[in-house]
Amino acid sequence: MATPLVGFAAGARAATDRGTIGVSMPTMGSLRWVYDGLGMMRALNQLDYTADLQYANDSPATQVAQLQAMLDKGAKMLVIGAVDGSSLTSVLAEAGKRGVKVLAYDRLIRNTPHVDSYATFDNFMVGELQARDIESRLKLASANRPCTAELYAGDAEDNNTHMFFDGSMSVLKRYIDSGQLVVGSGKTALKDIYTSHWNGLLAKGRLQGELSTVYAHRRLDAVLSPYDGISIEVLNAVKFVGYGQAGQPFPVVTGQDAELASVRSIRHGEQSSTVFKDTRLLVQQSAKMVDDTLSGRAIAFNDVKTYHNGQKIVPAVLLKPVLVDRANLDAVLVDSGYYKREQV
Repeated sequence: MATPLVGFAAGARAATDRGTIGVSMPTMGSLRWVYDGLGMMRALNQLDYTADLQYANDSPATQVAQLQAMLDKGAKMLVIGAVDGSSLTSVLAEAGKRGVKVLAYDRLIRNTPHVDSYATFDNFMVGELQARDIESRLKLASANRPCTAELYAGDAEDNNTHMFFDGSMSVLKRYIDSGQLVVGSGKTALKDIYTSHWNGLLAKGRLQGELSTVYAHRRLDAVLSPYDGISIEVLNAVKFVGYGQAGQPFPVVTGQDAELASVRSIRHGEQSSTVFKDTRLLVQQSAKMVDDTLSGRAIAFNDVKTYHNGQKIVPAVLLKPVLVDRANLDAVLVDSGYYKREQV
């Protein structure tokens, strides 16, 4: 996909221009990131900054080039949702030389001292919420038979992938160790379950292979899916072999981001749940952190211990995620105005 973004900065020019903020988002392939970028542009504009918004289309090299261009055009600060959190060392060293502050947006930027703050959700809690949903729906604490599950993770270069996995294993590991939860493929280590670029079709291909071999003559009870784009493709795979029909209910399938396709799937009784991270709050928090930084005000960090990026502990502001299923879907997503009722 080309990057059709010429004019975004001009369109975001503030009436009283306090300077340009470079906003670099990882992809236009997910509506979540499209909305986050546009939301940041509007929020910064309301604070009288101009936003130079670019999407890197899942290419680390493209993101580096875009960030360099932002610096060359005089950006006062950078807000970065990283494609690859370990690929920005050189360009951020240049930002450091120029005195340009850097805010890591939702994904930790690694292996550089030149990142000043981090705005995200409690991503350990995201994984914990997903695992608790599996635990509850399968009644793992009291089930009279072993249950089966497959584990999926996100991209290896995304620090959030590790946080989600650690959170989920804080709940599920004891059931796996006791044999109450059986991972039929044997893939229980994080290194074995990465999904490159969070690509749902890659996850679907992997599960199709497992369904035709490991689960050819046994039921799959649950899939730990870290992201809705993976969840939908997991559901497509299990539908193809007969799940979702009479006598063969869907496995428990978790998710994250409350993407519209998954919200509708939850409404229809297919996907079990999603973890909602209200990115409207993340956008507003990030814009405030930009303004506080450039105005010399202290930021109210609530985590100054957890996020070591290989060079330093990056101080963070963490927001709380919420598990959404059929029971609370309307209350959380519709009543809050995140979606219109007719959309879901």
